[in-house]
Amino acid sequence: MGAYLDRIDAALPEARWPLVRTLMHKEGAPFFAELRAERPVLALPELTFLTRHVDVAQVYHRFREFGVDLYKPKQGSYFMAQDDTADHWREKGVMRAILDYEALPEMRDFVAATAAAILDDAGGTIDLPKAYTRAVPVALVQRFFGFHESDPALLTDWSYWNQQDAFHNQPFDADRTPDGAHISDKRKASIAALAGHIVEIVKRRGAELKAGKGGDDSISRLLRLSFSGGIQFPVERVVSNAGGLLIGSVETTSHVVNHALAELFARPEVLKAAIAAAADPDPSGFDGYVWEALRLNPAFPYSFRVAHVATSFADDTQHRRRVEPGTTLLLCTRSAMLDPAAVADPETFDPSRDPGQTFTFGYGEHECLGRAIATAMVPEMVRQLLPRPGLRVEGPIGYEHNVPERHVFHWRTLPDIVAAAN
Repeated sequence: MGAYLDRIDAALPEARWPLVRTLMHKEGAPFFAELRAERPVLALPELTFLTRHVDVAQVYHRFREFGVDLYKPKQGSYFMAQDDTADHWREKGVMRAILDYEALPEMRDFVAATAAAILDDAGGTIDLPKAYTRAVPVALVQRFFGFHESDPALLTDWSYWNQQDAFHNQPFDADRTPDGAHISDKRKASIAALAGHIVEIVKRRGAELKAGKGGDDSISRLLRLSFSGGIQFPVERVVSNAGGLLIGSVETTSHVVNHALAELFARPEVLKAAIAAAADPDPSGFDGYVWEALRLNPAFPYSFRVAHVATSFADDTQHRRRVEPGTTLLLCTRSAMLDPAAVADPETFDPSRDPGQTFTFGYGEHECLGRAIATAMVPEMVRQLLPRPGLRVEGPIGYEHNVPERHVFHWRTLPDIVAAAN
């Protein structure tokens, strides 16, 4: 038995999940390699862990048998908290249709200009989560999704508490979130405030549309569809789905941008090549550095599902294990993306790797709705920072409530360069 499994087995039952969580985050690659080889299905009292690519993909694919039950208390009737329902398929189709993918080049140009302006004004020092990695996606939400008049601080706050409660305040997180009730209360208050805010936006946009005016943002598009009566999409669903656009855009973007940068700075030779690629006006040779960094250092190293049927995993190995209905499964996507049975040379940093082979955006029925927009926004935010002269990171990411809250970078400004030359 490997050293990690020996430690887990020797721990008291109530101490095993906290220990596994620490090992996942602190020693992920070697820890997961041992699990894939010796216990690919790790059963603890609270959770059962799946570590192989084939088993993770199977759960994602079989969405009727492994559901998103744990999201329902947090997200209510929102379509992403449903499995294989009419509302899910209809509203996902609507949201994909109104997100103007033809505008992706314009969105990327907007992100580039917004990011550059923030960095230019930073004076050579910036704390990314506080001044950059949330600010840029908030600006995009305002510009393209219909939140033109909204307060950026409030948009950030509303996204934050909803993400905290959905992803970091689940029943199996009780040992690390003693303030779980407070987080849930903040999410409920945020939802109420956000809904009220969107209702006011909808009233204004609706009046503009009925007067023959109106814009081309996402909320206006949703209202046009709702007013048409062509499908079952009442105004209250406009409000719900507009809120989902905000909630899904800000905090997740901040998290992944910080993780991508941390991984690049942990690899000096890769970083050097990425900086050179970032300087090319054509970004096509650069983006792969970001997606490969996120394969190796994902912001979310797992997702979770609840088994609805009895199923066995690792059937093709001597470690086959049966899972009973009601079991909470932790899909260890970080491990899956390092699985040599599915990923060629998984330990090698390969910026030419197809990101579609990863679980960075999830997989299957619940794949990230904004995947296409993220493919424009996330790498461009990294790309705008890397070419800054003398760029250095002050230290590792500082986390609070399990998300990046401090990640300070310094670089030389033009006055610094002139002064040094003289």
